[in-house]
Amino acid sequence: MNIRVVAFALALSSLSGAAYAGSTPDEDAACRPDVRKFCHRLPPNASDAEFLSCLQENRQKLSTPCRKVLEGHGV
Repeated sequence: MNIRVVAFALALSSLSGAAYAGSTPDEDAACRPDVRKFCHRLPPNASDAEFLSCLQENRQKLSTPCRKVLEGHGV
């Protein structure tokens, strides 16, 4: 699994609190292309929050499945 997707999953988990224990493989797969497409310029040591912020900044351009993952977790 791509480290960026793992970082995204951790960021999503931390923002969603106790109601969300982590992303599912399907949720990771839904956002993987968007993370690669829109967040590839982030440095390798970027924080989880930076990756989530990147997705939020590109929300209007995200694929429908990834947008649904974010919305499903209140992000």
